[in-house]
Amino acid sequence: MKSVRIGAAQGFYGDHIDSAVATAKLGNVDYLCFDCLAELTMAILTKDQQKDSKLGYTRDITSSMTALLPYVKEKGIKLLTNAGGINPIGAQQEVLRVAQQLGIHNLKVAVVTGDNLFDTFDRWVERGVSFDHWETGESISKVKERLLFANAYIGAQPIVRALREGADIVITGRTTDTAQFLAPLIYEFQWGENEWDKLASGVFMGHLMECSAQSIGGNFSGNWDEIEHMDRMSYPISQVYEDGGFIITKLDELGGLVNLDTIREQMLYEIHDPNAYVTPDVIVDLTKVQLEQIDVNKVKISGTKGKPKPEQLKVVMGYEDGYVGQAITGYSWPDAMNKAKKAEEIIRLQIKKKGLAYKEIQTDFIGYDALHGPLAHRADHHVNEIFLRMAVRTTTKKEAMTFPRLFPPLALNGPPSMGAFIGNIPPRQLIGMWASFIPRELVEEQISIHIQEV
Repeated sequence: MKSVRIGAAQGFYGDHIDSAVATAKLGNVDYLCFDCLAELTMAILTKDQQKDSKLGYTRDITSSMTALLPYVKEKGIKLLTNAGGINPIGAQQEVLRVAQQLGIHNLKVAVVTGDNLFDTFDRWVERGVSFDHWETGESISKVKERLLFANAYIGAQPIVRALREGADIVITGRTTDTAQFLAPLIYEFQWGENEWDKLASGVFMGHLMECSAQSIGGNFSGNWDEIEHMDRMSYPISQVYEDGGFIITKLDELGGLVNLDTIREQMLYEIHDPNAYVTPDVIVDLTKVQLEQIDVNKVKISGTKGKPKPEQLKVVMGYEDGYVGQAITGYSWPDAMNKAKKAEEIIRLQIKKKGLAYKEIQTDFIGYDALHGPLAHRADHHVNEIFLRMAVRTTTKKEAMTFPRLFPPLALNGPPSMGAFIGNIPPRQLIGMWASFIPRELVEEQISIHIQEV
């Protein structure tokens, strides 16, 4: 039975490229697929573009392509990435520049556009799209004048079109995390748009691959201390067959672990409803999935079921939501927690006394509840040290800058043993997130594929 071999290349913007290079060199793969985007990433890229209109894509695409393009040329590996963010054309031009700099020619670099709804937002409203918040039902008018970006999640089909047009590299904007992994299967196996079980299996494979080493021992909550060579983790490799079944494995030369537990943990990651994992290409049913350990570091997956794709696409939008100002200071034993709490009390009283109208105040006691929040156990009075972090949300940058100035006087006017004051953290703009839906045909009618050859 015909099969395709796919390697994971990146799980987020900033993930290292070393494991992808190793896969390109040793993994005998046909495709390397990147998942570079998250809602947070879109906000980061928006801030980049505010500073330089040529940006808006993940800037590590330069180093990634510098490392991988020689293998694309030598071995015929195809690269699929959503690193384009909110400026996929800019990303395409950067890849072309890198290829030319390396002296690599006769590569076709495709870019998919059409997911970006921001510049034509009013036109969509005129066409009857409400963009009301999908969970709260609030009107988009609440944030419309503060919008910074708006992108629809698109699926694998535009990438498939680019592959059919001969692309060696395909760059997209806001595709789903799994689209890059599904597209090669549709292209290679000629799966139809209504073969729901096969499409669902391809999406599930992509879900297991999208987070780099997370499915093979990275971030593993089981016997994580038994994972070998975490300093050089492999990224997962998937051998996918025409009927939709697939095997997840790894490079023998690198670290990691592929077993039923590591796969099951990633299987449930970010899945709200195992019976209905909704993507633009298919609604996935994971309730009948079968996992089988067929060899060391090899798990076979089958039984994924699919349902018809949704009639709407999700739209993620970011809007200006004020600024954050913050400061951090530490207190040591004895009574470290009580000292930190007293310092917080002093700061809050001074905020009230000075009439500082902060929109929100957040307190974390680092070493106690900064990660666990309200689930933290009661603090031990003998704790060695506690760091107090306080942050405020403000309307303006100037207001955010005033907040850290409240802290230095605590050194001589507050509880004893204050140390390691960090008050020079620059204020930063906050971007709020808004999610809605749009009829899929409105987005799909504007999707375009543009190919340039080096």
